[in-house]
Amino acid sequence: MANARKAAVRLLTKLDENSAYSNILLETQLDKYKLDERDKHFATALFYGCIERRLTLDRIIDSRLVRRSDKLSNEVRNILRTGIYQLLYMNSVPDHTAVDESVKLVNTKKNPALPGFVNGLLRSFVRDGKPLPEGKTESEKLSIEYSCPLWLVDKWVREYGMDIAQQMLRTSTGRPPVTVRVNTTKTTADKLYEQLKAEGVECEVMSFPTGCVKILGGSPEKTLAYRQGLFHVQDISSQLCCKALDPQAGMIMLDICSAPGGKSFTSAELMENKGRLLSFDLHENRVRLIRNGAARLGLDIIEASPNDAKKYKEDMPLADRVLCDVPCSGLGVIRRKPEIKYKDPAEFERLPEIQFAILSTSSRYVKEGGVLVYSTCTLSRAENDEVIDRFLSENNDFSPCPIGGVFGDEYKASITPERFGSDGFFIAKLMRNDHK
Repeated sequence: MANARKAAVRLLTKLDENSAYSNILLETQLDKYKLDERDKHFATALFYGCIERRLTLDRIIDSRLVRRSDKLSNEVRNILRTGIYQLLYMNSVPDHTAVDESVKLVNTKKNPALPGFVNGLLRSFVRDGKPLPEGKTESEKLSIEYSCPLWLVDKWVREYGMDIAQQMLRTSTGRPPVTVRVNTTKTTADKLYEQLKAEGVECEVMSFPTGCVKILGGSPEKTLAYRQGLFHVQDISSQLCCKALDPQAGMIMLDICSAPGGKSFTSAELMENKGRLLSFDLHENRVRLIRNGAARLGLDIIEASPNDAKKYKEDMPLADRVLCDVPCSGLGVIRRKPEIKYKDPAEFERLPEIQFAILSTSSRYVKEGGVLVYSTCTLSRAENDEVIDRFLSENNDFSPCPIGGVFGDEYKASITPERFGSDGFFIAKLMRNDHK
């Protein structure tokens, strides 16, 4: 495992120095370390774990520096991060191994005293019972426990209440669930389950939502079933979004911000691959993802092309269903993309205006009596409820429309992860008034 630990430290240091996306860095760099599969899994878990728990790890490190003014190099800090992460969160690693292997990673040429420093800090942490620093307020305690910035803890407590905020924080760490949507134009959930099981993928058919299979182990995208187009990977929340849209066979549907295309694929399946489904994205390279996915699944009603969602197109057909899944802060998918929570919240301030502009333009494509669904993968009132409230106040030709199903008469719903075991998500369903 020594090389796996070294790989994790080097990748974390590259991430600090280059501000790359973690998944892209891992995909492009991990193979350079020539690790076997077991070591790759360990390095990956350590790499992502240290990103996910960075705030907590750094609070521990900083609280144990003799002189708070001491500046650690990125490499030494990442050695300490990986060591503490193993001590706190990897039960399979003995404490003495985590400490000893961390010390071995130190480059003594730069500073001969560093091995003793790393050894002393980690051993004192173990000797003291591996405690977390104490927060002065309830929000600060939650921030340290769940490695979530204080601004985000305060935001969720303020907007959703303490109980729901705590649930959101608990589900913001750990391994995210993997679910797939069955391609119902080709097979059934039970048949897909049998085929995946035969190909070595552990899974189970879910009773809710229908057409969903949960992956418990294995690599579904490496199977023959995947190449045959029998499913696509999709979170439960996105499947519920498509069911809220309720596209029917023979309809015209627009998916305004579609790439990589999952909601278009599910919608086409709900339409029995009959009708017309126009899928758009701003960039041609992302449009290719939609086309390739539709081709693999055999969904030929999907027409994918580039489009700027903020600009109205005169030649766009009026549609029975319009899905407006807008760019957002992504605060509902933090456990999949932990870097999101470390962004400056000022980066999110312009999003509601962009979202409102896309929603307003998209609404012009809806037929009278047609349905418009607005969705995000974030949990933020400013990007969700407030955008919809503003839209309804400025567009009296649209009315709230009950989502139905488990949401009953609600026309907008914040889906927190613990509710269905999904990502955090928001859905709002509106109908264009029929003036006939």
